[in-house]
Amino acid sequence: MKKITKFILLSFIGPFILTFFISVFVLLMQFIWLWVDEMLGKGIEWYIIAEFLIYSSANLVPLALPLAVLLASIMTFGNLGEHFELVSFKSAGISLQRIMRPLTIFVLCVSLGAFVFANYVMPVANLKFYSLLHDIRSKKPAVNIKPGVFYSQIEGYTIRVMAKTELENGDEMLKDVMIYNHTIGAGNRHLTVADSAIMKMSNDKSYFSIKLFYGTDYQDQVEATSDKVYPLSRFSFEENEMRINLDGFEFSRTDEDAFKHDYRLFNLRQLENKIDTLEWQSKEQVDNYTNLIINDYLFNDSIFDKMRDDKGKTLPREEYVVELDQSEINQLFSIAINNARTSKGRASAVASTKMIKSREIARMNIEWHRKYSFSFACFVMFLIGAPLGAIVKKGGLGMPVVISVIFFVTFWITSIVGEDMVKEMVLKPYQGMWLSTVLLLPLGLFFTYKATTDSAMFNFGSYTNFIVKIFKKKED
Repeated sequence: MKKITKFILLSFIGPFILTFFISVFVLLMQFIWLWVDEMLGKGIEWYIIAEFLIYSSANLVPLALPLAVLLASIMTFGNLGEHFELVSFKSAGISLQRIMRPLTIFVLCVSLGAFVFANYVMPVANLKFYSLLHDIRSKKPAVNIKPGVFYSQIEGYTIRVMAKTELENGDEMLKDVMIYNHTIGAGNRHLTVADSAIMKMSNDKSYFSIKLFYGTDYQDQVEATSDKVYPLSRFSFEENEMRINLDGFEFSRTDEDAFKHDYRLFNLRQLENKIDTLEWQSKEQVDNYTNLIINDYLFNDSIFDKMRDDKGKTLPREEYVVELDQSEINQLFSIAINNARTSKGRASAVASTKMIKSREIARMNIEWHRKYSFSFACFVMFLIGAPLGAIVKKGGLGMPVVISVIFFVTFWITSIVGEDMVKEMVLKPYQGMWLSTVLLLPLGLFFTYKATTDSAMFNFGSYTNFIVKIFKKKED
């Protein structure tokens, strides 16, 4: 039995590792296409991009694991069935449940590891990922002045050159240069034109210098008197050098503490504490509003208390209103209407705030349930893949890939639909986040039953005969 257990585990672990990295790679390619525009043309170092992809890969692990388990289990049991090894086990009196037992334990360990990864590793990886994504987005594109195009990516300057050639030392020779200086924020008052120039970037890329040759500098002076006179200064030069600061073009890392308040970066304990805090704040706000209405608006007796009878007793409300004249009644109604309008405005504000907090609580509950549901999905995918591979009896990457894609797409679509319905407050968090696993779990149990009893899974004649028998019984 130990040899059988070892044989089954080795048959599964190899395809599992292979399919896991293939799944991560495929999902990562989709991720790269999503964010490629944020990285192109900014001169980001390769190790920064590699770090960014590693953190994003960690975020894809909970999604890649169920797919890898599903595909590996179909491949493993498909290979065993294709090479008649399952038949050999069954002829030796070894049931399918006994064959699946070591893999069931292994997949449960994988599910537990997925939960630990989602609870402890992913929050840290997401923190670094969102911090790095913010830094990449904040970095301006690398300086790339194209001939014949006005370049305005440098704050305070607009540059146009008509031709550009690279010199032997790596510097760039510019022809017919025009530079607008907008640093004073007063419009096009400062213009420099030159016949040619040499552009050179500093070693630390914090600034670049433009050495201009044979040009003229034009500058409208700011008015100094009230007579609306705008003097123009102009001087010609044979050689002049400008240094332009490149603040924002260098890559800088942001303090990660600025991102620690995002609920996507919380573990289970932090999520539970934050949910409790939001629920308490929401309840306290409603209680404060209720007390305010009861004490200041609903039973407002500030006018009523002024009228008493001869014995000093306060008159009942009915007698009090009867004793009022028309002007006092109008005043009373006016006060009541104003109080009602104020109460309505306060109620609307409280309702809006409560709805915002409810949506925020729902999103945190989504993250809380996600850590469990995607871990349990690994086990559900194994229940589907293992018996289905034993039934199909096809190994390799052909039929197993097709079947895996069908079930995984079903799982992924139902997961997205359930999550969106929770965000729209249509379903409760546990209903939406467990929707996909609840739908697929009976299917996995059905496949396991069919594989255990050696039933004809794809013999559709048996299903039609079963339906015909049901209708015949009803007719009788």
